[in-house]
Amino acid sequence: MSSNTSGWDVLDEAHEALRTAVAAVPAGGWDLPTPCTGWNVTAVLQHAAGDQLGFASALTGEPGPDFDPFSPSGKPEQDPAAFLEAALTRSAAAWAAVDHHAAEVPTPVPPHKMTAWSGMAACALDAAVHAWDIAVAAGAPSPLTPALARPLMRVAREIVEPLRAWGAYAAVLAPEQGDDDVAALLRYLGRDPQWQPAA
Repeated sequence: MSSNTSGWDVLDEAHEALRTAVAAVPAGGWDLPTPCTGWNVTAVLQHAAGDQLGFASALTGEPGPDFDPFSPSGKPEQDPAAFLEAALTRSAAAWAAVDHHAAEVPTPVPPHKMTAWSGMAACALDAAVHAWDIAVAAGAPSPLTPALARPLMRVAREIVEPLRAWGAYAAVLAPEQGDDDVAALLRYLGRDPQWQPAA
């Protein structure tokens, strides 16, 4: 990954993190539990892909996902990598057509209007955090790096509090000594950076 994740390229970094996480899921690992309570790896993948399609739809007016990303089946219905790639391709193409300096673009999440950077970064935040969910569930190294977490924290502080009230994010977890930027972001989103599946 590049070290320049403070600009528009944060979306490319987040998409690549999600690809990396999905590629690391072992055969038979799609039913593994994840930090998203009640969701297995397949469900998190479905949700993450659906969210990318939702952002693309908001920007282009084209149809969004043909399923409810917030009620994923958790059952593989097609090749996971191909399923993800189709969603990431649509998302990237939609954002590529956006003026980077636009003062307002439509988004599928409140407040439903953001600056171009904030909207793009919100889309990246979703992809990167679910990449972490999948990677840790699969026992793989996290593709969410401190360099990527720093700009994502900026947008998280812009958008998360209203979503937290709706249950989209758990309560903030208290910081701990030794936390890096990734741990700080995860705790802000209500995730335990040391999460492990129950024995």
